[in-house]
Amino acid sequence: MQHHEFVGQVQARAQLADVGAATSAIRATLQTLGERIPEGLAGNVAADLPREIGEYLRMTAASPSRGVRFDKEEFLARVSDRAGMSRTQASDAARVVLEVAGEATQGRVMEHLQAALPADLRQMVRAG
Repeated sequence: MQHHEFVGQVQARAQLADVGAATSAIRATLQTLGERIPEGLAGNVAADLPREIGEYLRMTAASPSRGVRFDKEEFLARVSDRAGMSRTQASDAARVVLEVAGEATQGRVMEHLQAALPADLRQMVRAG
């Protein structure tokens, strides 16, 4: 999957106003995910995504804040803050981003990703 296709899929499925809103949702979701999962796993997921998209995971995966334990509510609060969206919009957008990421990676790393997350976030990845 190419970068423009990934962004277009997120924009259409999440019913976002424009490419900028889709890009913001992707960045916010993947940066927050990068904080939550181990660095090696973040690198594996990033490697299977379009380069520009994978960079969002890589930039937080290498930070001291990576691997922080937080639940779905904190995850969505962070996505909401980063993307400048309501919590409901952030929830919908994050679910779509994870869905498109699963398709882009052809599911190869999604099982590992799910195993690294608590049950409530694991459910969100599956729902995506």
